[in-house]
Amino acid sequence: MIDRHIGRHRPEPAATPFQQFILKVHSRCNLSCRYCYLYTMADQRWRRRPPVMTARVADAAAARIGEHARAHGQRDVSVVLHGGEPLLAGPDRLRYVVRAVRDQVGDAAETRFSLQTNGTLLNGDFLRLFDDLGIRVGVSLDGDAQAHDRARPGPRGGSHHRVARGLAQLTAPEFRHLFGGLLCVIDLDQDPLDAYAALLEFDPPAIDLLLPHATWSAPPPGPPGAYARWLIPVFDEWFGAPVRRTRIRLFEEIVNVLLGGESAVEGVGTTPAATVVVETDGAIEQSDILAVAYENAADLGLDVFHDDFDAALRHPLTVARQRGVHGIPSECVPCRWARTCGGGLFPHRYREGSGFDHRSVFCADLDQLFQHIRLTLVSALSVKR
Repeated sequence: MIDRHIGRHRPEPAATPFQQFILKVHSRCNLSCRYCYLYTMADQRWRRRPPVMTARVADAAAARIGEHARAHGQRDVSVVLHGGEPLLAGPDRLRYVVRAVRDQVGDAAETRFSLQTNGTLLNGDFLRLFDDLGIRVGVSLDGDAQAHDRARPGPRGGSHHRVARGLAQLTAPEFRHLFGGLLCVIDLDQDPLDAYAALLEFDPPAIDLLLPHATWSAPPPGPPGAYARWLIPVFDEWFGAPVRRTRIRLFEEIVNVLLGGESAVEGVGTTPAATVVVETDGAIEQSDILAVAYENAADLGLDVFHDDFDAALRHPLTVARQRGVHGIPSECVPCRWARTCGGGLFPHRYREGSGFDHRSVFCADLDQLFQHIRLTLVSALSVKR
């Protein structure tokens, strides 16, 4: 039986084991980002969750990760320490979680750890800990100081100066190897090339440019196509540079699928979703981005004390996000980008009353962006002949 929110039943491919485990080590944050999907949108269950992941939850989650890796013969697994703001958990708790997972996975698989932070609390003590534990660090930075402070204020005003201070330490020679990259949410009020230049000042190895999370019932700011018009100049600058200074994952994955490959990120192509979340209370859930849709949208009714991750794999919501080409929304099937776009990010397809069987609320933007990148690739390949 398929939940009415997911769409009509279609043939189901074999389940793809989870490859990335997001551990919510702290469920609160010290910033009040204006676009935050977790705290300001439909799902407010964070209010009822404990702020910090306890040792008991960490131990159970670690055991489940090790169990899943061994059951599926996985060679490597990715563990992301997340929040809220994960640094609020403190160094002792972060160390405990990492060691618990490594102890439980053992030699069954290589375990790669990363952490996504807003950067305001990043300092030498944390960086020495991350160096000791082998944790790569991603930092959220929304372009230049003015735009960042407008989007990501703290209780005492803008946060850019604190993020820049943390990044200065992260990018110093001693810790540069820990730098995973920058995450930037698109702000239509900021000039795209100014934003790109501000990000490049920190010489990031990779940049994630993110669309603000939205649905058909809670649309994003700006008219259809505005995000494509923001992204295209950045793509042209990035693609046309004599020496490419960084990776931009959105662009790389679109190029991959247009050239016939597979995408490594959800929301581009039809690669099955292989990420699962463990909340601070031990609940096993789907992506927390589903908070934009409705209350409990990510809830699987499972927890690490009573359920293994295979139970999450069998859940209809997981199945819906692992159907590959069979999971393309009905109205997207005739589209020229059906297999390369895949309908866009799953939460962005939601419409109240009829669920997720819709094209992305950013459809017009994706169409323009795919078309522009395709034409650029055709032109570049023609020149090289």
